[in-house]
Amino acid sequence: MTEESRTQELAADRDGTRRFDGKTALVTGAGSGMGRAITLRLAREGARVLAVDIDADRLDETRKLGGGTVSVHRADISDPAACAAAVAACVDEFGSLDVLGNVAGIYVASHATDLTVDQYRRVMGVNLDGCFFLAQAALPHLLRSHGNIVNIASNAGLQGIPYSVAYAMSKGGVIQMTRALAVEYLKTGLRVNAIAPAGTNTNIAATTQFPPDLDPDLARRMGGLRGLAEPEEVAALFAFLASAEARSITGSVYTLDNGLTAS
Repeated sequence: MTEESRTQELAADRDGTRRFDGKTALVTGAGSGMGRAITLRLAREGARVLAVDIDADRLDETRKLGGGTVSVHRADISDPAACAAAVAACVDEFGSLDVLGNVAGIYVASHATDLTVDQYRRVMGVNLDGCFFLAQAALPHLLRSHGNIVNIASNAGLQGIPYSVAYAMSKGGVIQMTRALAVEYLKTGLRVNAIAPAGTNTNIAATTQFPPDLDPDLARRMGGLRGLAEPEEVAALFAFLASAEARSITGSVYTLDNGLTAS
């Protein structure tokens, strides 16, 4: 990219409206919550987006909200073959891939001693394995486009959170995957970053069932004084990190948690 074209691209970014004209993104977990908000934000800024989720009905709602630039693909991303197929579907439809958004995630609240093998495997499969296998399939295309990956981690990957051991392990893995990939591809145009939200106003926050004997002193560690963030706040930070405005940012983990991690 020449200095003149870089200046023009950054000037367009500062206008804040069409930072992704001509760009293609694949976003997982796009049927609801943060994934839907990110999909709609990127589409509004000009991207063609392949929205990926396991729930076909919710995907269809996202497609309708996103207009003509959002296509959908149903997949269970805990399956490595499904991850490869999703990336292939994106490239087949749009011809390229510029942004991979690893957003899909699940949460199980449980005492560590009560967590079943199936629950553990499912959390790790969706939250960590899916991120890696999507990245692995997407890397050849992202290297060609000088694109980037934005992973949704969690403050649970940065600090101790009770009743969340599998989730915390998976999100800690996402953070380290982000850093490892960023360093591995430091000499290329590829960038890899992560966002670590805390409580966010999504269906996960609304439906999680905690153990009935939850210790309130420990539970206070899970929420800050300023309440929940909104999915659109995560989407705004995601769009910045995925845009040319963040061209010097790679290997970074951005907390979006109302001060919870710091305190």
